[in-house]
Amino acid sequence: MKLTRKIRLPGNKDLINIFGPYDSHLKLIRDQFGVRIAVNDRDLKVMGTESDVAQVINVLYKIISSSKQVNTSMVADLINKSKGYCEPEEQKSSHSSVGTTKIEIQPKTEGQARYIEAMQKHEIVFGIGPAGTGKTYLAVAQALTVFKGNGVHKIVLCRPAVEAGERLGFLPGDYQEKVNPYLRPLYDALGSFIEYQQLRRLMDNGIIEVVPLAYMRGRSLNNAFIILDEAQNTTSDQMKMFLTRMGNGSRIVITGDITQIDLPPGKVSGLVEVQAILGNTKGVAFSYLTKADIVRHPLVQDIVDAYESRRSAHKKK
Repeated sequence: MKLTRKIRLPGNKDLINIFGPYDSHLKLIRDQFGVRIAVNDRDLKVMGTESDVAQVINVLYKIISSSKQVNTSMVADLINKSKGYCEPEEQKSSHSSVGTTKIEIQPKTEGQARYIEAMQKHEIVFGIGPAGTGKTYLAVAQALTVFKGNGVHKIVLCRPAVEAGERLGFLPGDYQEKVNPYLRPLYDALGSFIEYQQLRRLMDNGIIEVVPLAYMRGRSLNNAFIILDEAQNTTSDQMKMFLTRMGNGSRIVITGDITQIDLPPGKVSGLVEVQAILGNTKGVAFSYLTKADIVRHPLVQDIVDAYESRRSAHKKK
């Protein structure tokens, strides 16, 4: 059943804050709900199915009543909550949550909830999914939670420095200066939860390490929470090397996006191969996130869709 609802916008509200730059907020709402939105001065008209219009009106009222500067991410979050991608607060209490030194994190999607639950129940977890699904962010949060609860004595985060071979000779500076740009996302994730001075102190004391994957060879890590990020760019040998660093009392989380492999032609991704090798191993869990779990800017989901469509079209040729 088609329905039209009108809203009279308050005269004391900034329309740009409500509509977004170049009406970006309205366009996002329109596209996500499949409704028509017409604006005449401070009169706003929403046209669509009864259910969609009701949800749009609810989202718009929350935007209008907000005392904060509204941005696209906030609008996207309101849309997701309205659509049921995020459970109401009374339902969320049954989900796993991650506590950190700064904030309490709740999963924003069912996929994230399953991912967190897997990290809590298994000693080795593979988080596989597209960009923007919170794979690394939630893994770091879980590592800090376990550390706070005295479950481990140290945290180690690592990445392949560049495309699998870690060929850094052409870059200026010493080895540490060369790899730091590739490790920056891990520092950023830590910085989301720990104040800089505390993080610096933990790193100086060796309690938190951020290292390139090459530095893991020959080590045995006991009572540690170890995260390997961007694992799609590991070779088969590198993946085996990393997994066998696990010592007593340790936990491992491995994250990656198998649609963004930068390995040279002919090289098999260790993250792709390991699914067949360890798929039925007790104590190991594979948690798959999808584009429905993307929690970055809404355009990220559109970008993933566009690339998937292009890839599918090429396969059919």
